[in-house]
Amino acid sequence: MIKKLLFTSVCALTGLFSTSFAQQILKADSLYKVSNNIFVNNDTVTVPLATENPLLLSQNYIYKLRLDSIAKSVPLPHNEYVQQYIDIYSKRKDMFGKMMGLSNYYFPIFDKALKDYNIPQEIKYLTIVESQMNPHAVSRVGATGIWQFMFGTGKAYGLKMDNFVDERKDPVQASYAAAAYFRDAFEELGDWLLAIAAYNCGKGNVTRAIDKAGSRDFWLIRPYLPKETRNYVPAFIAAVYVMNYSNKHQITEQACNLFLKTDTMQVNHFVSLSALAKVLNVEDESLFALNPSYKKKIVNGTADLPKRLVLPKMKGADLAGLYDVLNNEDLDNKMQVIQANTDDVRELRKRKPSAIVASSVVYHKVSSGQNLNAVANKYGIEVQDLKVWNNLKTKTIVPGQKLKIYTNKRTVYKAPASYLSYKVKRGDTLSEIAEKFDGATVQNIKRDNRLARAGLQVGMVLKISKG
Repeated sequence: MIKKLLFTSVCALTGLFSTSFAQQILKADSLYKVSNNIFVNNDTVTVPLATENPLLLSQNYIYKLRLDSIAKSVPLPHNEYVQQYIDIYSKRKDMFGKMMGLSNYYFPIFDKALKDYNIPQEIKYLTIVESQMNPHAVSRVGATGIWQFMFGTGKAYGLKMDNFVDERKDPVQASYAAAAYFRDAFEELGDWLLAIAAYNCGKGNVTRAIDKAGSRDFWLIRPYLPKETRNYVPAFIAAVYVMNYSNKHQITEQACNLFLKTDTMQVNHFVSLSALAKVLNVEDESLFALNPSYKKKIVNGTADLPKRLVLPKMKGADLAGLYDVLNNEDLDNKMQVIQANTDDVRELRKRKPSAIVASSVVYHKVSSGQNLNAVANKYGIEVQDLKVWNNLKTKTIVPGQKLKIYTNKRTVYKAPASYLSYKVKRGDTLSEIAEKFDGATVQNIKRDNRLARAGLQVGMVLKISKG
């Protein structure tokens, strides 16, 4: 018995020494950085080094058991990469406290969209990694909204962007678009971790990594993926863990500043959100937060295309005043909807107009206090068009600067035929093909070519509708 106790004591001491030597200091810039994202702090962080020491594994085994207990359709393995992000996220108590509060409003929206497409519910936790559930989040390259859709991908999955609305910021519309993307990605790749990786870097990059690694296991193809994506999947798994085991890390849910009880209606007129807020006796910002996709704080509904309006569920509202605001037709005659082109920074840098009608050119002299948004609103155009027309790399303008504006005629690009033929190349995906053609969507391509699934064969010829 004494020998056994002595042996146990020696092992425990060995374990302690192993623990101290297994720590390493990683600079923040050794992990992926991105604005509006939560992968790292600016501070130096201590991340435990993975080890095979059995005594150390006894601690890590708790995390494995916890992940196994919440794993359903999406595999949630535990390894050194996942543990690294569990350590990072579990220290962000304030941030995850806010995420828990926001989840009371957003998660039911995500759950419904994912369920309608038969997508695992765990996918909703990606919104924490993507945007911290902020519908106004914009990445450095233009990915926008809670689900961080790029302009082209959003258009390919049916999201509308014009001078009044950006549906990438609409929690409902964007969630259905994300669910459709995951349906297609899983059909093509056959694995949920690969589909999650594809959401970050594109299905083409994942397919190429599979070919290089000769495997369909995420952890084996990981070295062949872009740096951000290598950390993206471990960060997702860690976010799932922390949200489900917040109580084990002293993380307390914070109050959500959104109305949790709401009513939804379809409106077929242009409706001012500020006027509605006044009638409902709520703060403007509270109503804007329920309807984040409307750029001008105006719901641009029409008889042909009614728009969703989300209102707080309130008793004793001024029904007569509410009726007047909802049926005010004065705004209808003043507003014009103009389709957006793109806000993808990479596209804006390389895009050049092919032809412009000279007679439509006017010049605007920037006055004190004006910004690009104010100029765009004045002429009923898009900020990204102003940037393209004037070769602007940023949104900065100065008083006295002259801006070239095309008012009557839009920038004209080569007019496509009603249908084009496209021959599928190795690595092509439906979403990437849809992004190549203005007006094309994944749904339309599948419909026009009678495709039951998203998978493609190299050499097959697709009919692409441009109308």
